[in-house]
Amino acid sequence: MPLTRDRIIGHDLERLAFCFTMLSEDEVVQCQISDAAMDELAGMQGTESSARQAQFTSLRETIERIASDLYDEAPRFKGYVVRIFIRHLGR
Repeated sequence: MPLTRDRIIGHDLERLAFCFTMLSEDEVVQCQISDAAMDELAGMQGTESSARQAQFTSLRETIERIASDLYDEAPRFKGYVVRIFIRHLGR
């Protein structure tokens, strides 16, 4: 079942990832995309932390589709976090 859009949390400078949530029916699913993966999708490198939210917003539909596909393939357990890395982009 596809995930649906929820909230933007923001850039995590410590993890070098952008965090957001999606919904599976009424369950909130934590999601992250690595900075490297987001830059790869955008066709650029080294995006500043302050520009990550704008970058995420411009790529949001694609990122959410990837997150939903990964969630559908993943084992289901409470607290599972969907993490998108470069290796997930060529699927």
